[in-house]
Amino acid sequence: MTTAVQGREEKEKQPDSRSRVAAFWRYWGASTASGIGDAVTAVALPLLAVLVLHASAFEVSLITAASFASWLLIGLPAGVLVHRLPMRGTQVAMDLVRAAAVASVPVAATLGVLTLPHLIAVALVVGLASVVFDVGNSTFLPSIVSKEELTSRNSLTSGTRAATQLGGPSLGGVLVQLLGAATSIVVDAVSYLVSAALMGSLPQVAHPAQEGPRRGMGEMVREGWRYVTRHPVIGPCAADATAVNFVCGGLMALTPVFLVRTLDAPPALVGILIATDGLGTLVGAALTPRIVARLGSGRALCWAAAVSPCFAALMPLSGHSVALGLFALGNAGFAGAVVVTSIVTRTYRQTATPPELLPRVMATVRFISWGAIPFGALAAGGAAALWGTRVSFALMAVLSTVSPAILLASPIRRMRELA
Repeated sequence: MTTAVQGREEKEKQPDSRSRVAAFWRYWGASTASGIGDAVTAVALPLLAVLVLHASAFEVSLITAASFASWLLIGLPAGVLVHRLPMRGTQVAMDLVRAAAVASVPVAATLGVLTLPHLIAVALVVGLASVVFDVGNSTFLPSIVSKEELTSRNSLTSGTRAATQLGGPSLGGVLVQLLGAATSIVVDAVSYLVSAALMGSLPQVAHPAQEGPRRGMGEMVREGWRYVTRHPVIGPCAADATAVNFVCGGLMALTPVFLVRTLDAPPALVGILIATDGLGTLVGAALTPRIVARLGSGRALCWAAAVSPCFAALMPLSGHSVALGLFALGNAGFAGAVVVTSIVTRTYRQTATPPELLPRVMATVRFISWGAIPFGALAAGGAAALWGTRVSFALMAVLSTVSPAILLASPIRRMRELA
């Protein structure tokens, strides 16, 4: 009798297990679809500004800054919004907003009214919607996979994002070469529509029940902020991510101008060189589970942070022809090291944070760390205007040493496993 009951219980669990697996793959498909379009536009928007609007390095940095300034504007409230609103419906709405925003670019270009302020506005709107979408995505994943699977699933999603970053910029460069920068952005609009359709097919996720009366947004935001800043592991990791993202913002702003004007690379080659970022991310994401298993999550985090400045130093040393390989190697190596730190810290946050706090913790960390990206972009653009793009690149490489310094000065340096 007992065996029969256990058999029935196992059969009852199987559909739930299968549905969770199916939900994860639809989630993965939605993230992949929007990621491809994002990668295309990451090349197309700056190239559109450089080639069509003849923008300067500082003007291109404004586009990059606008893309990530949204984390400063709504990064903290986003966690509360994700906590309160229906998650699936919110994700679909954010996809549709992004599709409409990027679709306006080719329309304006066709009508001959495209301007730099328009591109900056599109970058800002897409960024605002992406803030809410990304916080929702990070919160959604632990609800459809088990705790034991989180590292592997995070590695898979990061690896997939790397693959889109690898193929997307190359595709973007080719599309810009063949169709023009404005027309190539249509790919992004379509990708958001595909993502919206897939997200709409996912099950609705119930939010953790709140005890007592409904609390104000300010109180909930402060609770998430205190948890992050006072946590002995999440706090230093957030500070490390902030230092890394400041440098990443600078590199994103400088790269298109550096490759086109300093190294005279054609648009198609620009896409390929930027895509080496995706190659490094793909390799780093694939190796992260093995690195963590061999070294432990704490040591893996510190070693990855220590390696990244070595690769960052190669990019300003690159030159024409064969010397472009230094840029490719530096770009790939830096991205690979950064993704290891990202996967390790994100997995820790998802497993260590109480479920009712997770949306606000994810939003707070993103607010702190991603909020540094526009400042990095503007700083790099200003430095390039004063001293040139190569010197500005070198400055970013020097600043990349702040990341390992933060971790090695924290309790994490003594941890084999983050705990």
